[in-house]
Amino acid sequence: MNVTLGGKKVHFRTVSFRPDSNRVTLINQRLLPHTFSLLETENFRQTALAIRNMTTRGAGAIGATAAYGLAQGCRAFRGDSLERFELHVQKVFQVLADARPTAVDPVNAMRQVLAAMAPGTTIAEKQELALRAAEAFADEDVEHCRAIGRWGAELIRDGMTILTHCNAGWLAFVDIGSATAPIYEAQSQGKQFHVLCDETRPRSQGAILTAWELAQQGIPHHIIPDNAAGHYMQRGKIRMVITGADRVLARTGAAANKIGTFTKAVLAKYHGIPFYIAIPLSTIDRETADGMDIPIEERSEEEVLCAWGRPQTKGGKAAGAGGKSIQVRVANPSSHALNPGFDVTPAELITGFITPLGIMTPAELMSKFKGRS
Repeated sequence: MNVTLGGKKVHFRTVSFRPDSNRVTLINQRLLPHTFSLLETENFRQTALAIRNMTTRGAGAIGATAAYGLAQGCRAFRGDSLERFELHVQKVFQVLADARPTAVDPVNAMRQVLAAMAPGTTIAEKQELALRAAEAFADEDVEHCRAIGRWGAELIRDGMTILTHCNAGWLAFVDIGSATAPIYEAQSQGKQFHVLCDETRPRSQGAILTAWELAQQGIPHHIIPDNAAGHYMQRGKIRMVITGADRVLARTGAAANKIGTFTKAVLAKYHGIPFYIAIPLSTIDRETADGMDIPIEERSEEEVLCAWGRPQTKGGKAAGAGGKSIQVRVANPSSHALNPGFDVTPAELITGFITPLGIMTPAELMSKFKGRS
């Protein structure tokens, strides 16, 4: 998508690769919305750290980052033993897979890379095939999101208010996004609508990232407290909910997404509001049998006990790019916190999945993908 820098619109992908230096280039999402900056990782361990500490985050973005990280690790190998190379590749794979265990995109992306490497007969061939496969995954992610936009835009009507949760925008993918793709496509069609962004505590990806994206694209929006969604649904102010997902089970239709998604789905069901989840095919898990078997990442309690941001100027605006973000303790000093990063929404609460292949009910998605490898 385009970012305004120095008064000019510049196109960026969330993640890309520099073959000349064997480095992965990422938008540093930890600095947004106050500073737009790129970060380069020099090796696969740095790439895994960037996934783990959420320098980059979101299903498609960490999938592509993991794919590039695997290619990066393969290309860094020095030696002529195929056996040692294969052991090295397995180590790189595991380090990257362990960075964010709830999401399935990184594993699916790296499996695509491994499959593409298999025909290679030499280390050099396998290294070249790894990079080609990583680039192909990134390009496919963009095309999937573009198709999601075309299908999902059909659901958006003039005058509608749409609720989003967390950030499933272009920052969460290589480009365009999943939950935001229908919004951007509807905008391009001239439709008039409004978006409510859940703040999405504790890391506030809705307030920080989704709101920043929508502002960059000129889409009318407001940030609302997480606990206000039911209030606006009750008063008929929300007509549809669109979220992304980090893992969707082909066997049950359940979806794991940012903590709070399940709550919004329950509220939407109660109020008779359509609840859609937008996903590329790489987010589908064809193996896990039950939503309760999905590993739920437990994050640092500091994310709940503290808040961070930039001091405001007297005019009420945040300090400029030269200012520093600060962390402050907001909770009772002697208290501890629990901080699950994700929850699981069962299929019966989901109206449909917006996919590159069309809009499917959970039953249709299960029928199409259950048992497929």
